[in-house]
Amino acid sequence: MDVERVAREVSAFYERHPYPPPVDDLEPYRKLWTDDRRRADAHLYWPQAAYRDDRTLLVVGCGTSQAARHALRWPRAKVVGIDVSLTSIESTERLKHKYGLDNLELLQLPVERAAELRRSFDHIVCTGVLHHLPDPDAGLRALHGVLAPDGAMQLMVYAPYGRAGVYLLQDYCRRLGIGATAQEIKALAQSLQAIPPDHPLMPVLRNSPDFGNEAALADALLHPCDRAYSVPQLMHFIEAGGFRFGRWIEQAAYLPQCGVLASTPHHALLARLPPPEQYAAVELFRGSMIRHSAVVYRNDRPDHEPISFQGEAWLDYVPVRVPDTIMVEERLPPGAAAVLINRHHTYTDLYLPINLHQKQLVDAIDGKRSIGEMVSGSALRNVARVLFEGLWWYDQVVFDASRARNQAFSFPRA
Repeated sequence: MDVERVAREVSAFYERHPYPPPVDDLEPYRKLWTDDRRRADAHLYWPQAAYRDDRTLLVVGCGTSQAARHALRWPRAKVVGIDVSLTSIESTERLKHKYGLDNLELLQLPVERAAELRRSFDHIVCTGVLHHLPDPDAGLRALHGVLAPDGAMQLMVYAPYGRAGVYLLQDYCRRLGIGATAQEIKALAQSLQAIPPDHPLMPVLRNSPDFGNEAALADALLHPCDRAYSVPQLMHFIEAGGFRFGRWIEQAAYLPQCGVLASTPHHALLARLPPPEQYAAVELFRGSMIRHSAVVYRNDRPDHEPISFQGEAWLDYVPVRVPDTIMVEERLPPGAAAVLINRHHTYTDLYLPINLHQKQLVDAIDGKRSIGEMVSGSALRNVARVLFEGLWWYDQVVFDASRARNQAFSFPRA
């Protein structure tokens, strides 16, 4: 692959088709990000650290609005957005001026040249970028160089199995020489209406309403550079780039103890595997993941304790509700007082039934008291341990573990 040529093609592609489509109203987004939501988001990345909202943040491949959204989300943070597309930067500049985002700096810069920023960042957001680079490894290494030693990065890349239909249609378009002009995209959209109902692309079309948008269709099917990573490939990619895996952004879909897999005859076999092998097996079992989104850290970062319910440190964890969760109290399974659901989960088997005693503990979560302070008497400790570990598995809570004592810390190895 001619790396420089492909890089030029990708840059030119986003000049013609900025993605996501530009927006001019971020007020609903601003209202969404309350202090409670910010705190939950911070402890997703830094469970062992006291809450802060003034970190430095780099948004890589910021597109038409992502950097502006993060500057709105974190008004006390210093946010830098970079993108190869001048069109995207100009779109974000308009949002910056409209909303008075003095905490936002924007630069037209490819991720591979991140060192030119000559600074480090506490938090890096890199979603939907590296899988479009001609040399993703070079991009990831560049980000390692600008992530602070105690920093955290959100990394999202495409997953292969759920996008099988996308790659079939990409090949189809290449064979026909279909370009990305407005007329060609319109003809492609019309042709997709004749796709057989059992084509692997159909689930993606049903679940991606923005496919009707010209830029979205071009980004999915006509992009000049696009690859995907299975779980093992992603773990190798992360390690080769100088990082270590922390957790999935939404982890329940990857855990064999969550959802339908917990009740299959294979659960015992899955439970024997180390975590990375479990994730890989579950990806194959589910078969329809279209992306992987993970929290990663520098591999030379001082060791910190992952969330664990071994020992007694968990009693010092302060549970913080994840805002996009709901409690259902109607049409319940037998013995349940409620069912907990994270609305971001796309798999319908990922729900957590709780009984009356567990519901009382869930209702008592206030983001201030530790689990130990919520549980009176040792008789309830095992009930609490099972419940709060389940809430964490199912993405119902994150934890402020900054008070936890006597912890021997190490990351799970990929």
